[in-house]
Amino acid sequence: MTETWHKHDMDFLGGRRLRRSRRTAWSRAMVRESVLTPADLIWPLFVIEGHNEKTQIRTMPGVERLSVDLCVEAAKAARDAGIPALALFPNTPDHLRSQNGAEAYNPDNLMCRALSAIKSAVPEIGLIADVALDEYSSDGQDGLVRDGEVLNDETVAVMIKSALVQSKAGADIIAPSDMMDGRVAAIREALDGEGFEQTQIMAYAAKYASFYYGPFREAVGTGSRLVGDKRTYQMDYANSDEAMREIEQDIAEGADSVMVKPGLPYLDIVRRAKDSFNIPIYAYQVSGEYAMIEMAAAAGAINRDGAILESLYAFKRAGANGVLTYYALEVARQLGK
Repeated sequence: MTETWHKHDMDFLGGRRLRRSRRTAWSRAMVRESVLTPADLIWPLFVIEGHNEKTQIRTMPGVERLSVDLCVEAAKAARDAGIPALALFPNTPDHLRSQNGAEAYNPDNLMCRALSAIKSAVPEIGLIADVALDEYSSDGQDGLVRDGEVLNDETVAVMIKSALVQSKAGADIIAPSDMMDGRVAAIREALDGEGFEQTQIMAYAAKYASFYYGPFREAVGTGSRLVGDKRTYQMDYANSDEAMREIEQDIAEGADSVMVKPGLPYLDIVRRAKDSFNIPIYAYQVSGEYAMIEMAAAAGAINRDGAILESLYAFKRAGANGVLTYYALEVARQLGK
């Protein structure tokens, strides 16, 4: 005999109806657990040579590489929208790339000129400088290579010099993205020794050897020149406990904040990190994630604007203090309305 469900059968639940609080927009807003504001967003910018120059990135519809003067204008727009910081990535001209990555510590390199110009024109916005050799090397690797092996300590020595010229140019946060062992401690010691005690370090502490980086490598000009892969230093995507050890080590070495990269496929790492460590946790919504949203929307498979916001709220729900996202300016302006 089939029993009939009646309203009075709710009595055993104490009259609870969880849908009540979801019935209206104002009520949903009242009980919303995660909040997204412009201050949660960091905007990555790709920098190129030239004046009033912008170039399209084939696999990242809507994202452009910008010359230094246009990066300054972008920084003003970000400031006005309430975005607290920019993350800069240079597309170094081919003739300046080399096996030893020496352009990384040229005080007049593209990155340093961009940092200086933005800091001079928009001093109130934070500047995050990427420190790795892939943007300067001829082989696309994040470190120096000898006989097919990516060298750890020799790479760290070059990164120290790169971090110092970036700090002198105006970087507020040094962000080593290479995953070499010991680089956070070495950079911290060097910064302190040169009078940059106030310069922060945002460590790419859990950076995975991911297939989601393809469009980024096109954007900075490393994809076509990459020799081999990065699995000997970036993390195995099958591992989670290892990420906690990496994060713990970077904190012990002096990191002020840590990053998980990529973002959405690694929300479990964000959550574990937030639960385990009392330090700001950031996530990078990487180029492949951006491309998937854009291309799915263009195909009519998803609602673009809804998917963007849903993805960013996922980072906040998982515990991220902030998100590096190519949608930063668009979303910040939308949130500010």
